[in-house]
Amino acid sequence: MLRRLLQPFWVLLAVIFLIEAWLWDHLEPIVERIVAKIPMRAFKQWLAERVDTLSPAVTLIVFAVPVIPLFPLKLVGLWLLANQYWLAAGVVIILGKLVGVGVTAFIFDVTRNKLLQMAWFKKLYEFIMAMRAKAAALVHPVKQRIREILLGNGEGWSQRTLRLIARFRKSVHEAR
Repeated sequence: MLRRLLQPFWVLLAVIFLIEAWLWDHLEPIVERIVAKIPMRAFKQWLAERVDTLSPAVTLIVFAVPVIPLFPLKLVGLWLLANQYWLAAGVVIILGKLVGVGVTAFIFDVTRNKLLQMAWFKKLYEFIMAMRAKAAALVHPVKQRIREILLGNGEGWSQRTLRLIARFRKSVHEAR
């Protein structure tokens, strides 16, 4: 019983997790293209050379530090929400999210090999990758059902809605 009640909660968490993973996967190439357009390729090469000389623990600091400047942006978004500037808050929060994931993906690409040398980080990384696969498996039936409904594979929105209306009308007439 409890498991059935918690199922929507777990699906929601899985969807959020997969959205994060999707953003990560799709923003990393965009950041790579931006790096290719501006002279950041040299910066990436320079950073990669410096990371190679660092210990894995110091590399963790290099990985974490770029996210810190984005924290005030999130606070601005919260302030805008609190003061009911909904559109501006939405733009700032989404911009902060996209920039944060993009920068994190860029830095992780540079620091991944060093970070994975730490046993606890490697276990955490493998755990997150396993959770990502589990979330994808959990959400897959929901995505498949939505796809079937949208594509109208015999069970389109209109047919289902008409059946529900017919059932409702029948139950109303039987109640009289």
